[in-house]
Amino acid sequence: SLPSTTFEIDEKHGTDYHKRFLEFVKMMQKENFVIGGAMTDPKGDRSKGPSEQEDPDLFTRIVKTDENGVYVSGAKAHQTGCINSHWIILMPTIRLTEADKDWAIVGAIPADAKGVTYIYGRQSCDTRSMEEGDIDDGNAKFGGQEALIILDNVFIPWDKVFMNGEYEFASMLVERFTCYHRRSYVCKTGLGDVLIGAAATIADYNGVPKVSHIKDKIIEMTHLNETIFAAGIASSHQGQKMKSGVFLNDDMLAQVCKHNVTRFPYEISRLAQDIAGGLVVTLPSEKDFR
Repeated sequence: SLPSTTFEIDEKHGTDYHKRFLEFVKMMQKENFVIGGAMTDPKGDRSKGPSEQEDPDLFTRIVKTDENGVYVSGAKAHQTGCINSHWIILMPTIRLTEADKDWAIVGAIPADAKGVTYIYGRQSCDTRSMEEGDIDDGNAKFGGQEALIILDNVFIPWDKVFMNGEYEFASMLVERFTCYHRRSYVCKTGLGDVLIGAAATIADYNGVPKVSHIKDKIIEMTHLNETIFAAGIASSHQGQKMKSGVFLNDDMLAQVCKHNVTRFPYEISRLAQDIAGGLVVTLPSEKDFR
């Protein structure tokens, strides 16, 4: 979303954000760094914009500018993968007005920059990874995690600033970001494949793989999973080239993919639990099992 948006900001305002961003990307590629895209703000009162909030830091904003760059404060919520990223790119999260110019900031910071604090999110089963064995760990090496990022006067040098007050482009950036992001939910079908395989295996263990209602449930799980996959792939296939030369996937199909992901994985899980029975919630831990 940033290559195309910076290109179009430069086209209107004569800035050099696009060149700065491409240089940043080259550095990331050369060093093989991981980037965390930080878009979601805490938001506060959802009926009000950033400039109308009682607390101005409910949206990330510029608090000071000097000859070297800008300083930002605020927070970014629900940041999956930020703990194991090398760099964080801060972006607006909603459509902005002229009154919100101070909140129209896009910039890249090292993940360990001065003034950055991470508050790690908790998950219901996260202490399992501290127990003996590895069966209950889930994805022990590469499992997902989230954090709240607090930003307190964090410095961004000018060469890492890719939007600075061009509030009218915030909605373009957000819409393009979500278009890419919601298409990426096709990754959930990998987890679906594993769950379908596990359900089929449990049916084998129980000696009922050929029972009609078991087969019907596995077929339904597969149908739902492949429907998510199909929407995501179709969105990419229907992509269109933009002014910058970057392709943007189909927006409508990306939204359909997202809606599928907010519904179907829960039904897939319900069917898997139906096939597995009480084992899902009453099986002993690996430590007790051994």
